Amino acid sequence: MALVLALTGCGAGAGSGQDGETTLTVLDYYTDEPEHTQWDRLLTACGKDAGVGIEQTSVPPASLVPRALRQASSRTLPDLLMLDNADLQRFAQTGALSPLDRYGIDTGGFAEGILSAGSYRGKVYGLAPYVSTVALFYNKDMLAEAGVSVPRTWDELKDAAAELTGAGHYGMAVDASATFESSWQFLPFLWSGGGREDRLNSPQAVAALQLWVDLVKSGSMSKSVLNWTQADVHDQFAAGRTAMMINGPWRIPALEKDEKLRWGVATVPVPRAGGTAITPLGGEVWTIPRTASSDRQKKAAKVLACLNSPANMLTLAEQHRTVPSRPEVAARYAEDDPTMAVFVESVGTARVRTARLGVEWPRAATGIYTAVQSALTGKQTPKEALDDAQRTATGD
Repeated sequence: MALVLALTGCGAGAGSGQDGETTLTVLDYYTDEPEHTQWDRLLTACGKDAGVGIEQTSVPPASLVPRALRQASSRTLPDLLMLDNADLQRFAQTGALSPLDRYGIDTGGFAEGILSAGSYRGKVYGLAPYVSTVALFYNKDMLAEAGVSVPRTWDELKDAAAELTGAGHYGMAVDASATFESSWQFLPFLWSGGGREDRLNSPQAVAALQLWVDLVKSGSMSKSVLNWTQADVHDQFAAGRTAMMINGPWRIPALEKDEKLRWGVATVPVPRAGGTAITPLGGEVWTIPRTASSDRQKKAAKVLACLNSPANMLTLAEQHRTVPSRPEVAARYAEDDPTMAVFVESVGTARVRTARLGVEWPRAATGIYTAVQSALTGKQTPKEALDDAQRTATGD
């Protein structure tokens, strides 16, 4: 990181297109279709409004930050860089990004928690047109057949999952893989129970992990969750092999394609009745890297502002089943699309993963998923696993 900081003072973007038109370069990780094409169209439209062309490059998610850091070292950063909000702080720390107030970009009307996702040391470096989080999906027919109500508390979740488990299917599924996805899915249970990512071995954290262990030990959740990604969890749910799952709204388009599948969505269960579900805030922020050309940066700022306009926020949310970052827009969206109402509500209390630990969040995330793996396989008790997780998070 120190090397990057020393070298990022004056990067350079790409040149001009036909007839001398300035062409701004863009780097993101929207490789899948139709997402890639949808973003290309919007970027092109916003570029046209700003009087520039757009050259979009999309790379796999795991490749984006390493590539951007290499570009920072070689002074070849793009004019617009998209980052997962959890990566914003560690990238801003290198000095490679420009604060948005430098370009007069209006950051008003954004939810405070969402705005913090693009901030570092009190300055806003990135804006997210939309955000996401997770909730509890449930199979309406399976719950009705078993006479089970949608669980709202942890005890209700354990009871419901047990009742919904039978031959060829389980009651509950989560992503407990050895990846950051597992940490992401565990956070609602950690936070809603009063646990903190900077105190991973607290009694509240142990209780949250014990819940997952109990679900597996009782047979209500398959041991295969140790290897399931969020996509795999979705496939199990869609195939009727699990009655409930934790997942995000990006799964809704695929679920809607199956006309025989009757499903619903509810907030993630909490430890006690009346508690508030606190879920992680997901989504990508758009940033302006530091380059040699102030003129290109100003034009990139116009494109960034366009991407975050209320109208484009709504368009993107409808396309990707996400939550607009401006509460007023999100409220209208929830009225028009009731299936998104739970996610809009949850975003209101959602937290940024880097809120407490900043650039040290990845260490805690690694500790969390390692503890989940160890506890669910029975190698360690939840307390032993989280003691190790705390040492990983603090570097001790």
